[in-house]
Amino acid sequence: MMTKILRTVFCSFLLLLGVQAHASLEIIITGGVDSARPVAVLPFTFKGTTLPKENIAEVVAADLMRSGKFNPIPFIKMPQRPAKSSEINFSAWAKEGVEAIVMGEVTEVGIDRYEVVFELIDVLKGNTGASSRMLNQGQLSTTAHYMLDSRSTTINGSQFRQYAHRISDIVYEKLTGERGAFLTKIAYVLVRPNAEFPYQLVVADYDGYNEQVLLRSKEPLMSPNWSPDGTKLAYVTFEKRQAQIYIQDIYTGRRTILTSFPGINSAPTWSPDGRKIAMVLSKDGNAEIYVMDVATKALTRVTNHRAIDTEPSWSPDGKEIVFSSERGGNPQLYTVNLATGDTRRLTFEGEMNLAGTFTPDGQSVVMVNRTGGRYQLARMDRQSRFMQVLTATNLDESPSIAPNGSMIIYSTMHGRSQVLALVSMDGRFKARLPAADGQVKSPAWSPFL
Repeated sequence: MMTKILRTVFCSFLLLLGVQAHASLEIIITGGVDSARPVAVLPFTFKGTTLPKENIAEVVAADLMRSGKFNPIPFIKMPQRPAKSSEINFSAWAKEGVEAIVMGEVTEVGIDRYEVVFELIDVLKGNTGASSRMLNQGQLSTTAHYMLDSRSTTINGSQFRQYAHRISDIVYEKLTGERGAFLTKIAYVLVRPNAEFPYQLVVADYDGYNEQVLLRSKEPLMSPNWSPDGTKLAYVTFEKRQAQIYIQDIYTGRRTILTSFPGINSAPTWSPDGRKIAMVLSKDGNAEIYVMDVATKALTRVTNHRAIDTEPSWSPDGKEIVFSSERGGNPQLYTVNLATGDTRRLTFEGEMNLAGTFTPDGQSVVMVNRTGGRYQLARMDRQSRFMQVLTATNLDESPSIAPNGSMIIYSTMHGRSQVLALVSMDGRFKARLPAADGQVKSPAWSPFL
């Protein structure tokens, strides 16, 4: 019964230098866009001789669509092509249902140097035709009432995609009141059975671009988990036929072994403050939850039960851990208070519940719920105990939540392939991220970077 839960134990790898690769993931929208808020991202005008390789407007529009909250209208449906905000016909855009407009300009200012200016405009406020007087560096200046944000930055040619994600973050926060997560990264395991080293641990931008292979192995590997500062990954290996937990610095490649006890060493998970790592060890006989102090390597045993306890995940305040256990029969989720040791059963619905993860606000827990033999993602409100099934597939696993709590990335089956998928926290927006070549599993969403 617990074979599925404990699959994270069996892995190994060979450490190689990180190499750059082309993006192997492509996000395919599968539902939920039509109900999102209409916005417009106008093509940025360009002044210069050397066109940049990346199209800022296309990246921003794609980001906003993938958030599940916005539906950028196509270029052919735009009622006009204004070059600056003063030329906008607000009533024409309002008739199209557009709430906000993103527009900008790129100017070549030197060799591989570009000035990028963008504006975020509120269409509804623009219909009033009003302006407001604002305090700017101690002096009053007249600013269009409809201008939600306006910025200018100079970048080099390699920074266009990164800065486009930055624009998307700003737009998202201005329009939702929540921090955007487009500058984050994901880690995942890519499996190519016919390759010399079939198993790869990969880090990429959240949308699959700028892929970097950190590990290559002839044996399986899995369970990557980000440090809170986004500079390291903890993971499980099976080097020399022994389960081991390592930490690797993403930027230097340096790795440090944490555990190599006989038996199970699995499921490492960083604490919110980055000082500790929860893990599953069987060094004392049964598979139990332990917490290790990263600096001293001192271990504290958290659970002590004859049943198998596994898959620990921290609460945002670091005071609790949610974990999977079969102590009640079928696997269910339990929480343990780290100060008192008080352990309580969290889930009761369905045949089993696995892989629990707290949402960033701590108010809900996302999990894999099995009902009717189908493994699907679900979210349970901790106060009301209401459980909402978020996906309609059959074999979902390894959910990881975006740091702003808006989206969940997870592994699922599509046909005969294992792919990554996205679902919004309300279950409306869905997308797939299949690899061009290979199976993808064990995703982990980074913290804010």
